[in-house]
Amino acid sequence: MQTDKEIDASGLNCPLPILKAKKALAELVSGQTLKVVATDKGSLRDFQAFAKQTGNELLDQQTVGESFIHVLRRR
Repeated sequence: MQTDKEIDASGLNCPLPILKAKKALAELVSGQTLKVVATDKGSLRDFQAFAKQTGNELLDQQTVGESFIHVLRRR
């Protein structure tokens, strides 16, 4: 999936992947997409809750090896 921006939050534990994503989303315009790569198992649940709370759309979540990939669309 093609995204407008990608950040690597590997090795970071909650809440740092969410905080990095929030900062990156603030730099995007409405409709642009952000890919976040994380290794924190809790990030699957955290990004679902983050999307629900902020109104940003969670387009995709995947587990690839030890990584968890999250794709969000800026509201």
